[in-house]
Amino acid sequence: MSGDTITKPSHPSCTPSRAARELALKRGDLDLAVHLGLIRTVPDEGGGGRRVPRSEIDRVRSAAGFPDSLLERVKAVGTTEGAALMDVSVGRFTRLARLGLVVPAKWYLNRYRAVVWLYLADELKQFAADEKNASLLKARRTPEGLRGMLDAGVDLRPRNWRGRHRGFLLRQADDPWERAGALAAFLDPVQIAEIVPYPYERSHLNRFRPGPPASGAPGSPAAHIAQRLMTADDPDEISLLRADLMALLKEAREMRPAPRPTPSRAPVPAHPEPAGSPRPAEPEPPRGLLSWLRRRTPRATAP
Repeated sequence: MSGDTITKPSHPSCTPSRAARELALKRGDLDLAVHLGLIRTVPDEGGGGRRVPRSEIDRVRSAAGFPDSLLERVKAVGTTEGAALMDVSVGRFTRLARLGLVVPAKWYLNRYRAVVWLYLADELKQFAADEKNASLLKARRTPEGLRGMLDAGVDLRPRNWRGRHRGFLLRQADDPWERAGALAAFLDPVQIAEIVPYPYERSHLNRFRPGPPASGAPGSPAAHIAQRLMTADDPDEISLLRADLMALLKEAREMRPAPRPTPSRAPVPAHPEPAGSPRPAEPEPPRGLLSWLRRRTPRATAP
């Protein structure tokens, strides 16, 4: 800035709330569009958060069919509406979701603290239109192998959501430490401690470890549910996460090792003595005091 002239930033951007208004989206729809990679964001140089570049807003607004085409791509529906879109019963839709054949895009907790899964309407329509899925949608009974999985209690909705959310976090990460933090977000502290034994390095990794979305107040029941959904619980999933995290940590250490704590040292005197200087002699007590002490001290006598 010079005098009364203000220099505008070379790459102007705006907050997510402002971008949502300009793109005719609700804030939740904008977040989902970012998660799906439909809208690009950049780190907020002012500290924390993300911003949407002005060039990105212009690109999205200039697309054919805006805003209806964008709204269609981010429309998320629950189980009842999803079943109607696919022309199946609610029960069949739930079974397809538990088997991982349709993947949740996000979730929220209702007033009873029950998890409500939401699915992309566009993906459900594509699934229903694919002739390969006709037997899954129209057959009177679920195929034997899939029915056995359901009887065993299989529910892949949390794992599939984690996979989708992990892809979003990795796309947002700018360096190996951030990517390592994104993977660490899906492992419990015991797993992290096994992989990263040094506390200083673990503390550095946790700086880049995002929390679950919609987690509520720390320590609240909602926060506990969100953390449970965020944490991998399947042995295969945990094994893959651990292997990927170890590989990313190796890359991160080579690029920029975690800062080690500074060792504590004894306090340095304000005026240290020069090396090799003689130590000053202890001051002698006054002569009168020395004579008085000798007179007062009893002589040792032989037994």
